[in-house]
Amino acid sequence: MVVKTFTDTGQDSEEEKERYLQLAFHLASDFLLKHPDKDVRLLVACGLADIFRIYRPDARYTSPEKLKDIFMFITQQLTGLEDTKSVQFNQYFYLLENIAWAKSYNICFELEDSNEIFTQLYKTLFQVINNSHKQKVQIHMVEVMRSIICDGDTVSQELLDTVLVNLVPGRKKLHKQPYELAKALLKRTAQAIEPCITNFFTRVLMLGEPSVSHLSEHVLDLILELYSIDSRLIFPVLPQLELKLKSCDSDQRLQVVKLLTKMFGAKESELATQNKSLWQFFLGRFNDIHVPVRLECVEFASLCLINHPDLAKDLTDHLRGRSHDPEEAIRHNVIVSIVTAAKKDLALVNDHLLSFVRERTLDKKWRVRKEAMMGLAQIYRKYALQGEAGREAVERISWIKNKLLHIYYQKSMEDRVLVEQIFAQYMVPHSLETTEKMKCLYYLYAALDVNAVRALNEMWKCQSVLRRHVKDLLDLLDKPKSETCSKAVFFKVMVITRNLPALGRTKDFVKKLAQLLEEDVKIRKQLETVVSPCCSRQQAEGCVRDISKALEHPAQYSSPFAEMVTFLLGRIAPVHIDAESISALIKQVNGSIHGTANDEDEGVSTEQAVRGGLQLLKVLSFTHSVSFHSAETFESLLDCMKMGDEKVAEAALQIFRNTGGGIEESFPHLKQALLPLLQQKAMTGLPRQAKLAVHCIHTIFSNRDAQFAQIFEPLHQALDAGSPEQLITPLITLGHLAMLDPGQFSSSLRSLVANFVIKELLMNDRIPGKKAAKLRPAHDELSPLTLAKIQGIKLMVRWLLGMKNDQSEWANSILKVLMAVMKGGGDLTGVGRLRKLDMSRLRLAAGCGVLKLAQEPCYQEIVTREQYRLCALLINDECVQVRQAFTQKLHSALRRLRLPLQYMAIFALCAKDPVREHQAHARQCFLRNVHVRRQYLRQHAPLSGKLHSLLPEYVVPYTIYLLAHDPDYVTAQDTKQLKGIRECLRFVFDILMVKKENNSLTFIRKLVENIKWAKWGQTPDDPKTNEKLHTVCNVAMSIISRSNTYSQEAAKGPALPARNFRHADTNISSMKSHPPPEMKSFINLGKTPSLSPWPSCPSSPPPQPRTASILGAVNKTVPATAKQPHTKPPWTETVCSDSSLGWHQTWVKHCEYNEVSSVKTSLVPGTQSNWRARDDSVLLRGGEKLQCLKRRAATGEGDKNVGWTLRPKCVHRRAVSAGVTDSRFQAGEVQATSAALEPGEEQNSPAKRGRRGHTPGAASLRCGALTEMGHKKPSPLTEVEEDDDDEELPPAQTRCSGRFKTAGGEEINFGYARSMDDDNEEAGCSIPKIQETPGRRDRS
Repeated sequence: MVVKTFTDTGQDSEEEKERYLQLAFHLASDFLLKHPDKDVRLLVACGLADIFRIYRPDARYTSPEKLKDIFMFITQQLTGLEDTKSVQFNQYFYLLENIAWAKSYNICFELEDSNEIFTQLYKTLFQVINNSHKQKVQIHMVEVMRSIICDGDTVSQELLDTVLVNLVPGRKKLHKQPYELAKALLKRTAQAIEPCITNFFTRVLMLGEPSVSHLSEHVLDLILELYSIDSRLIFPVLPQLELKLKSCDSDQRLQVVKLLTKMFGAKESELATQNKSLWQFFLGRFNDIHVPVRLECVEFASLCLINHPDLAKDLTDHLRGRSHDPEEAIRHNVIVSIVTAAKKDLALVNDHLLSFVRERTLDKKWRVRKEAMMGLAQIYRKYALQGEAGREAVERISWIKNKLLHIYYQKSMEDRVLVEQIFAQYMVPHSLETTEKMKCLYYLYAALDVNAVRALNEMWKCQSVLRRHVKDLLDLLDKPKSETCSKAVFFKVMVITRNLPALGRTKDFVKKLAQLLEEDVKIRKQLETVVSPCCSRQQAEGCVRDISKALEHPAQYSSPFAEMVTFLLGRIAPVHIDAESISALIKQVNGSIHGTANDEDEGVSTEQAVRGGLQLLKVLSFTHSVSFHSAETFESLLDCMKMGDEKVAEAALQIFRNTGGGIEESFPHLKQALLPLLQQKAMTGLPRQAKLAVHCIHTIFSNRDAQFAQIFEPLHQALDAGSPEQLITPLITLGHLAMLDPGQFSSSLRSLVANFVIKELLMNDRIPGKKAAKLRPAHDELSPLTLAKIQGIKLMVRWLLGMKNDQSEWANSILKVLMAVMKGGGDLTGVGRLRKLDMSRLRLAAGCGVLKLAQEPCYQEIVTREQYRLCALLINDECVQVRQAFTQKLHSALRRLRLPLQYMAIFALCAKDPVREHQAHARQCFLRNVHVRRQYLRQHAPLSGKLHSLLPEYVVPYTIYLLAHDPDYVTAQDTKQLKGIRECLRFVFDILMVKKENNSLTFIRKLVENIKWAKWGQTPDDPKTNEKLHTVCNVAMSIISRSNTYSQEAAKGPALPARNFRHADTNISSMKSHPPPEMKSFINLGKTPSLSPWPSCPSSPPPQPRTASILGAVNKTVPATAKQPHTKPPWTETVCSDSSLGWHQTWVKHCEYNEVSSVKTSLVPGTQSNWRARDDSVLLRGGEKLQCLKRRAATGEGDKNVGWTLRPKCVHRRAVSAGVTDSRFQAGEVQATSAALEPGEEQNSPAKRGRRGHTPGAASLRCGALTEMGHKKPSPLTEVEEDDDDEELPPAQTRCSGRFKTAGGEEINFGYARSMDDDNEEAGCSIPKIQETPGRRDRS
């Protein structure tokens, strides 16, 4: 009744206020406030709340103690709000509503203990709030607390802590409703509570008073929460954060950076625009010295790019620096941040950010490279394949496909395997339906650049080769066990190991796999299905899935082993190409040819699509030839041959050549339709088509002799030298017939070569010469007669290649003709009717013919030294296109180990090339050949019989021989020529001595010393030639003596090629140095020279003995024995060595095998010191400029002693032990020679007026620009047709006669002789080819 009375009483009735005053005092008695019944206490609290409502603003309770007791009592009763299901909940709610509306607690402001009352009230309300309360309860609670904050003068720290403690992250997750209540309160009281919050943060952050509150350790978390609630709450605190960013405490900076990343990165945050000063301070932390700080900033980038694209420009500049950060984790996170934003929306990242990801694909750390490559692949698949952002986005990322494939040029096997996985999953997903997948591959291939196409072709080739190796391993496991079989299995295991990523124990895992295949028949059968040429995509996927499932048993197979098997299956499984895929691809190509495909919609032109599709089919016909064996495919190719389009017909012929092995047996109905077309193409088609048609007949038909006869006779009888424009195709066809079947047309070929090719074609110049229209003329500007002569020269060479008979007089006679062409400058008759352009192409054809013949073991010995030197001079030809083409032909043959080592010395002459770009290219070629030979020696057990033909250091004797016989080097005192010789020697030594490769420097020094004490093998008694020899050796020793990367180990006397050198009598007293007198003005001997040209290295300890010497095997004396034709190349047969010199045995460390890589290596000469040691590990990638390489100090293999840096001048010389060098070596001669050849003069000899090696009457006009560095690069020389015939060729049988004279008066005799077969025709080259592995790339 009392409570109801107060409830119904209004505030405006003064009479009633006085009437119930005593009752109000009675309700506040201690009896009622401490009553044991909770219902009574609740009613009393409600009554007291009504009293405060009625009598406000005056509290009729004047005693402060009584007021405190009353409000503490009311606060205690508010705990009943916690149970919303209680019967009295409405009464508790009434109590809360009443005090909220009346602001009853404001009465306590005047009390001394007001803070205690308010704190208890806040704690109670935050404690009782829960998710069962309705919105009204929270509103009244907020109103109660708001009035205390807004109407009071200040907020105590204790009361502030009561509110802020609910914002701490740990408590926030556990008590969500108190957090929402505190959040609502702070929003309502932001203006009033902001000074108190600022004061709190100031005391903690700036004054360092952590004891001010127990929340001091959560101050940064509170700043973040307050900012998310209302940014006005912490605006005054932001300047304090700027100061904290400058703190010397790295942990403190890290915590502030973490805070700011969340504040700046919030989705609705405008802090960066509102407080630019703080934003700039924060960006400065991207360059913080503390790694975790930089890492935190980088991780923030993706969030900022996604939520605030307008800040991308500011982030770009700082992410550029962090993408080159020395810390791997930071570079990795830069990639993650950019890729994350790009996958969200490509418009969020600009091209600069994508370029950072592109750069990191070449990072030195595998983790960073992998993240960058995978990121680009994911971006490409989302926007290029799925087309989620339209055509504009596809254009923006069009470079990604090329870049990803370019990575296949890297040496690391991990990179290559990842590229293959990316191609199969992201670029052309193997999960697509066959037609869609082939369409994707078709347009991708058409849109790739040249280098990417080569990489993709190489990828298929490597997979095909590895698939063959696995198949060979399976075949070996099926054979009965034997020692020979076990060795073969071990060899295959090693080959497969080299083509898998290095997982730590890859070799052991492959061995374990071989053992598993031997024991588990089911897995072996499944793997046999995978590597079968007829395996379809569905079969391959099923077998891979079954094998992977069988290896998932953790108790039997470890996870790394299963991972290795997965890598292997991924490389060999034909998930893209099978018979069905080839059929779909040909249909796609036909659609573009007939104009029914929408090529323009795919971003490529029709011409580009057709060209790319044909090239794709040609590549696949080589790597997946069995997949073409279907009637539908061959019929489609037959239709392509009948088309008028020359490129389409040529591609079809190429595919038939690669895949037509089983057509005659499997598809006999195609034989009758195919043969007439091939014969027509061979007789009247274009030159390239004619060549391919002849090879198609040779591949497809078993009774090829009859078909060849039907082609040969009509063409032979129709030859007419008066119509040279009609001769090109017949000569090409006849040349390839002569190479493929020389025995069938032996007598006709003798007559053809002697009477027509030489007498009527090469010896007759019917057209008077005309001046070339351009300095760089195109190939189609050659006269028809010149083109016919070139094909005539090739016909003769092909005939010899088919015969493979060095006993025939025809080989010597044709070689003399080729030499006469080169000696006459391309004009065999000497009449002068040919243009300079035509003469240059004829010289090139003759030189390339000699290179072709020198690749056959049976012809290597008959190439004389004079012919070898004359051929070498083509690399210094006056025509730039001739030099380029000859260099490329030479490099291609040497790279495949088909030419003797002496031909590698020809590259030294490129140092005289006045065009620096050509010099750089020649250095690439030479370095590549050195690398190939060293890798080959590491792969195979060193055999003394072949080391002399493979060891790169053995190119030095041939280089000295070639330079001493330079036709421009007439007298030993010619200083100008010696400077050019010095550059040529530096060209070779720079690469051979760039590292301590098998103690090569000491070995080279001994080679040069041995040559110095030798005589010419051809004219040993000629003092003039010997003088030139000794002078060139002095120049070589002057270069070697400047190198500090030597070892004082002495090598045993290396053997010299006996064909070029002969040891001198050790008692001859005339063996002395020959420095030219003109050079004495340059000589500055200074201190007395030591007996040795080698400087001492006092800081370097003597090298430790090493094992498994390669050069040690070389140093064994190999006597000059009788020659055995066709069993060894001549450059390995006869060598000479002076064992009396007594050199110590050389010990070298046997290097482990590294996969032979075909990545080109750049070694660019410097402007004044191009001979210095350079690092050969920098890659030259497609489309990029050559980069100068930094020198590195050579370091030993077995110790950590850093070698001496090579210096061109100021060489420190000290005497070493007299036992290191021979006492006969005269002190000072090397120093005298080197002093006159100090760097500082012009590096390259000036362009000569006439061609090297020819008479002064030779033409001085070059066919291409040579000297000016600013000139446009000359276009590479093209030919009528490519020489790619590397098949096994049958020997020749007969000869015919003829006698002709060249322009120089030399008589060439073609004599008849009986039929002669080569007894050793099957011996072949004595140097085995490098094992073809997926790690090698063939860049012809």
